[in-house]
Amino acid sequence: MPATPYSEELYRSSVESKTLPAATAEAQVHSEKLIAFVHNEIDSNGGAISFQDYMQHVLYAPGLGYYSAGSTKLGDEGDFITAPEISHLFSQALANAILPVLKSHPFILEVGAGRGRMAADMLAWLQQENTLPDKYYLLELSADLQQRQKATIAEQVPELLQRVEWLQALPEKFSGVVLGNELLDAMPVQLFLKKNGEFLEHFVGWEKEHFVSILKPAGDRLRHRLEEIEEARGEVFAEGYHSEVNFAAEDFIRSMAQSLQQGIMIFIDYGFPRHEYYHPQRHGGTLMCHYRHRAHPDPFVYPGLQDITAHVDFTAMADAALESGMKVTGYTNQAGFLMGAGLLELPALQQQDTEKQIALANQIKKLTLPHEMGELFKVIAFSKQCDIPLPAFALRDLREYL
Repeated sequence: MPATPYSEELYRSSVESKTLPAATAEAQVHSEKLIAFVHNEIDSNGGAISFQDYMQHVLYAPGLGYYSAGSTKLGDEGDFITAPEISHLFSQALANAILPVLKSHPFILEVGAGRGRMAADMLAWLQQENTLPDKYYLLELSADLQQRQKATIAEQVPELLQRVEWLQALPEKFSGVVLGNELLDAMPVQLFLKKNGEFLEHFVGWEKEHFVSILKPAGDRLRHRLEEIEEARGEVFAEGYHSEVNFAAEDFIRSMAQSLQQGIMIFIDYGFPRHEYYHPQRHGGTLMCHYRHRAHPDPFVYPGLQDITAHVDFTAMADAALESGMKVTGYTNQAGFLMGAGLLELPALQQQDTEKQIALANQIKKLTLPHEMGELFKVIAFSKQCDIPLPAFALRDLREYL
């Protein structure tokens, strides 16, 4: 099928780079290098690559992709702020939540640790609780992020740096606690469109010095999944409905299940159960880009300089876990999880400094209020050969909605 400008076919509203903060000359040069790399990949694959491959390249191409290069991603100087960056209380509550498992399986594996703030805060808290893990593993492919993580941990808990070990691949066998905060949403997705009663998939081509979207018939795996969703919904997708399927995240869950011998996995991310994810009113999908704290839907703006994410279909994650021999031991929203993990009983909240109390109260609001992170962000836990209960999920159990 002929190439179509991405914004016209998929989003119907283009986002021009001039509406976003200007990139520095150095950043623009970096982006041009990544554009050339992806352009070459397109040429080498007959003029088109899947959007999933495009997203993989612009986020993770070695030395060039958004997460692989050296730009600042998190905090006020970056593009977005995650919960561990908002408050130490988040990581302390998460550490509380996994204490029952750590006592039997004293190992933690964190995937996608960003600047290492959560790892440092959890280690500091677990030291106070006399429940330090024997090892805290960080799975990180980016050499730049590895250095940032080492610097953060060395600054906050230098005496515990020897307990941290960096990995570049999943361990063949692991027992303990696996953690991923805002990990699954950054895995590359496949984009689909329902048109003339058929499922089409978005590929990426190159025309007139710009990336363009090319629609092709959906492959078997994607088409079968979408037909399953239609059957479960009891109705077909409407004409023009477009959204995403994240097979990469599902496959990651399956790979992680093969590695995990005994223990639990906890993933925290924004998303919905499937019946909400593919609701008829959510006909525009969830794909979103983040650049300098501005959110917009155009993944062809500033390649390599902006984040690209999609919400998580938690039903798909649960199905992948069950198919891999794991149990779904918990699913709730972030507010329920943090409250169940003792957020409001943390010692930091008992101090008397009024200014600090106000600051901590504002942090808690950001983490838990429905219009902030409390409702949109969900927490899901899987277990394998581990029946240790997790009280953090007891306050509000939402597994029936998966």
